[in-house]
Amino acid sequence: MSGPSSSSSVSDGTNRSWLAQGLLAGAAVAAAAVAYTVISRRRSARLRCHVLGIIPARFASSRFPGKPLVPILGKPMIQRTWERAKLATTLDQLVVATDNEKIAECCLGFGADVIMTSDTCRNGTERCNEALQKFKKKFDIVVNIQGDEPLIEPEIIDGVVKALQAAPDAVFSTAVTSLKPEDASDPNRVKCVVDSHGYAIYFSRGLIPYNKSAKVNPRFPYLLHLGIQSYDAKFLRKYPELAPTPLQLEEDLEQLKVLENGYKMKVIKVDHEAHGVDTPEDVEKIESFMRERNLS
Repeated sequence: MSGPSSSSSVSDGTNRSWLAQGLLAGAAVAAAAVAYTVISRRRSARLRCHVLGIIPARFASSRFPGKPLVPILGKPMIQRTWERAKLATTLDQLVVATDNEKIAECCLGFGADVIMTSDTCRNGTERCNEALQKFKKKFDIVVNIQGDEPLIEPEIIDGVVKALQAAPDAVFSTAVTSLKPEDASDPNRVKCVVDSHGYAIYFSRGLIPYNKSAKVNPRFPYLLHLGIQSYDAKFLRKYPELAPTPLQLEEDLEQLKVLENGYKMKVIKVDHEAHGVDTPEDVEKIESFMRERNLS
């Protein structure tokens, strides 16, 4: 009787030993994975350390010609955007990229650096790429700061830069904020949906997600896309070579070309009350917003 009992004890001990070894091995693998992620993110931040901010500005807007020069409480809108962007701590250099002499003259007048670009750029991303090519200095990240965001917080600029530095698998980063119910059906307010890891799934001028009741759900956290975008500089050079994509053309949203080509885009959620200026009617709205908050 003592023989089988002894054998069983040895077997149980062996099993426990294997189990302990397995648990230790699993813990080591998990720890290695965490360490790899941390090291990858630190390496990515180091490799993407030189940052150029670009404010693309064109005069010939179909919805609002001459928009960058429109006065916002006495200052040209492009100047207000420049002054806010200069407060960002992650930018090594900031320039305005334009194809218009009037805009260039205005910007030089308040002390901005200006890069002249061609009038064939189809969107702000292509204008940023053309401006980047004119620099001898190497930059790792380029931030596209929309010139029609005169109240952009410098913390948002820093946030999208840091998000891209911390996401080595992404080539693009951007920001969203809460969508106001009154903007749900406005095609000028671009909506966004993200996955559980903070990567963009889709952008649309229509309301997304769209439920079967065809009504805005007051309890759902809809997201409004803010115009600011940052790119890995190597990817930005590739962007113009990518053919236009069906969703990009249908929605007229340049960031969809990034997603349709299989690239990853990191998204951060921020608090941002003020809208950009898309139409002449928005000027009065943003001036009222500034007066209410004593913003000069």
